[in-house]
Amino acid sequence: MNNLFLRSITGFIFVSSILLSIWYNVYVAVAVFTLFFVAGLIEYVNLFKEHKSIQLNEYPFLILNTLFFALVILSLYFNLNVLFLFLFFPIVFFFIVLELWRKKENPILNLGIGVFGFIYLLVPFSLILVLLFLSTHSFPVLIGMFLLIWTNDTIAYLSGRLLGKKKIIERISPKKTWEGAIGGVSFTFLVAYLIGLTENSSNMNFWIISAMIVAPTAILGDLLESLIKRNLKIKDSGTILPGHGGILDRFDASLFTIPFFFCWVIFYKMIF
Repeated sequence: MNNLFLRSITGFIFVSSILLSIWYNVYVAVAVFTLFFVAGLIEYVNLFKEHKSIQLNEYPFLILNTLFFALVILSLYFNLNVLFLFLFFPIVFFFIVLELWRKKENPILNLGIGVFGFIYLLVPFSLILVLLFLSTHSFPVLIGMFLLIWTNDTIAYLSGRLLGKKKIIERISPKKTWEGAIGGVSFTFLVAYLIGLTENSSNMNFWIISAMIVAPTAILGDLLESLIKRNLKIKDSGTILPGHGGILDRFDASLFTIPFFFCWVIFYKMIF
């Protein structure tokens, strides 16, 4: 009961910080997500500090990710052409060739972990910033996305605890079941319908299709995080969020979902 209470309090603060910042002001929201991004980067680096085979090039990794994230913020604030961001890619390749001088035992493995970190953290958090600046609906798309993700995650957890029997991929996540997944998907569609009711009827289809995208990708994102932790033989990615673990534990479903949801938003914006 104490752990459930702690988990509930932490979850409430985490959810409130995201929803209130998005609803209140785009600049406050950027600051909040920047803090989460930097904390996630540090957490990612710490995952491999004690690993015997992986020696991630920590400081260049942190600096380059932070620099690119800052460039994304500047490009959005000053309405710069998106091509401006591609100027950063030569720096990414410079990060890759740094491995030539490090003389580590497994350079390809180190590079793989570094590049994966760029994709896994930098891309989703950068797309969050872009979504913050897109006003496609009267109901903020980013709030809607997070509500769908959290609904799927929470109901899947509760349904799995109450009804779960058939495992999805037991070798990766013994506690995740098909019964839990079905419960999460069902309620995700319900919340999408309720969000659609807050807008005009033409946007109902947007949110229903959003649920179709969010529900499966959120499950896959959760499983991917479980795979990483199981491979590294750790329970949580960090300890910054009492009762929940780390930033990567809380954003696991979101990190995988965001690129797919972003593409759907752009497609919808272009067509309608």
